[in-house]
Amino acid sequence: MLALRLLILIALIAVTSLRAEPPPAEQKVLDAIKSPDLTVVHLWAPWCSNCQAELKGGGWLKMAKDNPQVKFYFVSVWNGGEDGRAMLKKFDIADQPNVTILADPGPRGKNHIKQFAGLPLSWIPTTWVYKGGDLDYALNYGEVRFPVLQQFLEDSKSEWSHDGEPKIQ
Repeated sequence: MLALRLLILIALIAVTSLRAEPPPAEQKVLDAIKSPDLTVVHLWAPWCSNCQAELKGGGWLKMAKDNPQVKFYFVSVWNGGEDGRAMLKKFDIADQPNVTILADPGPRGKNHIKQFAGLPLSWIPTTWVYKGGDLDYALNYGEVRFPVLQQFLEDSKSEWSHDGEPKIQ
């Protein structure tokens, strides 16, 4: 009986340790967002009509071209492991030097992932802006307004501090 319990405990530890490793796409994003550079993580899927609308307007291509120092990660989620490269290529995004295309291996449907890079994921498209490992901005519900995203990038580049400001009495 003790041997059986020990085997069950070992199996549980093994399963838990296997789940601790993030999928390769997520690990690449986790490594990238630690960079001191600005990094935009865009979670999307080719079948999503909101994602398609963003692409059709040309905003993502303009963002990548206007911000060559920013690293853009397009991560296809809820898409059965497909990265959507063909659609991104159709809109000239796939060939930009500052764009990386990845796919989460998770399935589409009720068992899809609900968290990515330690943050909840409940809607696509979702867009996050990181600098130096910190999440500066999160657009978690719906299409990006590109002038707003551009402003977020500009704000993330600036250095500011509350030092020297008067305290509230």
